[in-house]
Order: sequence, then C-alpha cells, then structure tokens
Amino acid sequence: MKVLILSCKTGGGHDAAGFAVKEALEQKGHEAVMFDYLALAGQKVSDTVGEVYVNTVKKMPHVFGAVYQIGMAASKIMRKSPVYYVNAKMGKYLKDYLESENFDAILMPHLYPAETITYMKRQGIKLPLTVAVMTDYTCIPFWEETECDYYVVAHEEMVETCVKRGIPEEKLLSLGIPVSGKFSRQADKDKARTYLRLPLEGTNYLLMGGSMGAGHLEKLTQQFCRTREEAEFLTVICGNNKKIFQKMKRKYRDDTLIFIIGKTSQMDVYMKACDIIYTKPGGLTSTEAAVSGIPIVHTAPIPGCETANKRFFVKHGLSIAPRTVEGQVKKGRKLLKDGEKTEAMRAAQKQVIPGNGAEKIAMLLEEKTCITKK
Repeated sequence: MKVLILSCKTGGGHDAAGFAVKEALEQKGHEAVMFDYLALAGQKVSDTVGEVYVNTVKKMPHVFGAVYQIGMAASKIMRKSPVYYVNAKMGKYLKDYLESENFDAILMPHLYPAETITYMKRQGIKLPLTVAVMTDYTCIPFWEETECDYYVVAHEEMVETCVKRGIPEEKLLSLGIPVSGKFSRQADKDKARTYLRLPLEGTNYLLMGGSMGAGHLEKLTQQFCRTREEAEFLTVICGNNKKIFQKMKRKYRDDTLIFIIGKTSQMDVYMKACDIIYTKPGGLTSTEAAVSGIPIVHTAPIPGCETANKRFFVKHGLSIAPRTVEGQVKKGRKLLKDGEKTEAMRAAQKQVIPGNGAEKIAMLLEEKTCITKK
C-alpha cells in the first residue's frame, strides 16, 4: 500500500500527526510519502502561508481568535467559504502530482488539502481513498464543507458536534489523534535525564509553548524564579521561536537550574524526563503528554480550537488550567505534592486518550484500500 500524507506548515501539530501515521504505516511494511502540499505551487507559497499564520498567532492571538469566531459563524450560513475557493486553486498542482504517482490513499491531517480534494472531486477527478484527521478536540470551521471518504476524530464526544455541523455520521471514526509510538513506550526517568544531561535529583518542570513558542513562556519562567522552592529546576522548550530562545538563553545563562532548549526532535525524551508539564492546549502536544502519562497544567490557549481543547481536558480530569500565571505555578506545585490527584489524572489520561491512534488509522487504511481494490 502506498499512502500520500498532505500537511501544511501552520503549526507543528499537523506535521506531527502526519509523521505518526507515516511511522505506523512504515512499521507495517507500507510506503508513505508526506510533505507540505502548498509547496506544489512553489516554496514561496508554502513559506508565505506559514509565516502569516505563525506571526498572527504569536503577535496577535486576539486577532486569530476573532477570525476563528467569524469562521464558526460563517460556517453555519455559507455553502462554500473563502477557504474553499483559495485552496481550490491548488487543485491543478495536486492533479499533476497525482497523475505522476500511484497512491492507494490520501491522508490529510489538515483542513486545507481536504478543501482541495473536495474541489477536485466536484470536478470529476478520480481520486483514491481520502481520509481526513482532525487534530483538535473540537470541529474547527469549514470541515463540514469538505467531502472526504472518512474523518478521524479525537474522541467519540466529537461525533455529535460534527453531525450537527453537517458531516455524515457514517464517515466519522473516533480513533484518536495520532501520536508517535515513542510517547507511549515506558522509559526510566533517570536514564532520560542522563541522556539529556539534566539533573538526576529534583523536580523537573517542563515548560512548553508548542512549535511556535507561545503560551507565556517568559512570564511562567519568571514566576517560577520568583517563587522557587528547594530542589526544583526548569526545562523550557521554545520551539521555532528563535527570538524568545535567544532572549531567554541570555537572561538565564548563569542559572544552573534553568535549561533553555530551542527546536527539538526529542520531545518524547523530554516528557519522560519531567515530573509535570506546562503547555498551551494544542491538540498534539496535549495528546502526547497524556499518552506519556504526565500531569498537565494548561497555560494560556491560542483563542479558538485550543480553548475547546482546554475545556475538554479539564472536563475529563486530564489537566488543570488555572487562569493566571501565578495560579498555574502555585496549583501545579500543589498538584505534584498530592499523590492521589496525580494518579487520578494519569488514570483518566489512560482511559480517555488512546495511545494507539496512529496504528488504528494505519489499520483503517489497510482495510478500506483492500475493499476499494476488490
């Protein structure tokens, strides 16, 4: 089986989900090709879309939140959105690519290629099996105007919402958000810390802002420093945010208990090395942390789908989410000191969040492509 995975450079979560399925497919002996589909129109197009998205989220999150709410309202009344028409222009590029290759299925952990696929279907272009993967714990605007063969959702609670929005129930499959198998594997904390050259003794607070380095990283670090308790140290991951990385690296260069990290491909190891994680409620990072069995403190969300993610996690006891930075630091410490509460959170994470979503999606693709070939 040969599968095409189409992502887009608007945050790291979509790529992470795609790579997780790619990993699962390759472990089963299949071929998977993955790339940013906007690059088919030229790298400049891909870079421009990614930069506009990331800069809006980092510098004007309130604007992003307002656009999201407008999108939610528009999706209820518009048959075809501007998002559809813009991505329809990618149809000619994707058509040319598909004609030069031979794929059994197309997997899309992003709305944009799903919009393009929908346009192509309406033009009568024959396509292989098409499967969309939603990477948040809510249905973002405009999924309902797409026409994929199947939609993978994060949890069964999303099915009713998606149906109300217009997606046929028989197309909805609650298989979970796919994450790499590395996150569910057990590992010794001391070995992880040794590998990362972190202290073996003490409580390790892992602070993250997603791939974009958002989520009040500087304020959180400052608050921990102001209220530092004995035997605590911080690991701060800034992701692709080079500005914050350089600024914090300079500021804390003499502090031996604060470790500032930039972009990393070893997130699973950092999660295994920590005692608790502070992260904005992105769908992928939150799922990876839950699958890793780490107590989670959710920090300020990017308004929109991350607000819904936070709501879902708190509702099911998978995280806590105090509103202020001061409250996050204080209540996170309190959570860690309460063994019963941390164990209850880990138990809830194990019960609610499947760690084998990627494997389930790989099995789905095997099953459906086999039926199609018959």
